[in-house]
Amino acid sequence: MELVLIFISAALVNNFVLSRSLGICPFIGVSKRLDTSLGMGLAVAFVMVLASAITHTVYNLILTPLSLGYLYIIVFVLITACLVQVVEMYLKKNSPALYKALGIFLPLITTNCAVLGVLLLNIELFAGSLLSAVVHAVGAAAGFTLAMVLFSGIRDRLAYSPVPKIFDGIPIAMIVASLMSVAFLGFAGMINL
Repeated sequence: MELVLIFISAALVNNFVLSRSLGICPFIGVSKRLDTSLGMGLAVAFVMVLASAITHTVYNLILTPLSLGYLYIIVFVLITACLVQVVEMYLKKNSPALYKALGIFLPLITTNCAVLGVLLLNIELFAGSLLSAVVHAVGAAAGFTLAMVLFSGIRDRLAYSPVPKIFDGIPIAMIVASLMSVAFLGFAGMINL
C-alpha cells in the first residue's frame, strides 16, 4: 500500500512539472505534437527510472561507505548523461523521425531538472529503500509523461481555436500551463511524503 501511495504522490500530488515546476523546458518546447510529447515522456521515463536505480545503489554502496557523499551531484549527472547517450543512440538508430523531432531537447534530458530532482529526492526521502526510490521515479516519470501528453492535446486543440492574436503561441500556452498547474493543486494535501 505504501508503494501505491508513493506512486500516486509522485504522479499526481507532487507532479514534477505542474506542482514543483521542474522540467519546464521540454514541457513547453516539445509539447506541440502528441507523438513528440509521448516520445519525450518515454525517453525521460527511461532515463529517470534507470538513473534512480543506479544512483541510489551507487550512493548507498559506494559514495557513502567511502565518505564521498559530497560528490553525489557530479556522479548523478554523469550517470544521467550516460543513460541519455544510450537513449539518443537507440532513437537515432530505431526511430530517426522521433530523434529528429526531439532535436536539441533530447540531449537536454541530461540537465533536465525533473530528472535530477527525482534523484535528489530519492536520496533524501528513500535512503534505505531501493524499491521505494524506483517506485517514486516511476510515478514521477508517469506524471511527467501525463503532463506532457495532456498539454500537447490542449495545444493541438488550441491550434484550431479562435485565440486572440496577442495570445497566439507561447502566451496562450503559458496560460494553459498555469491553469493545468492550478488543476493539479487540487491533489495537494491528499498524500504527504
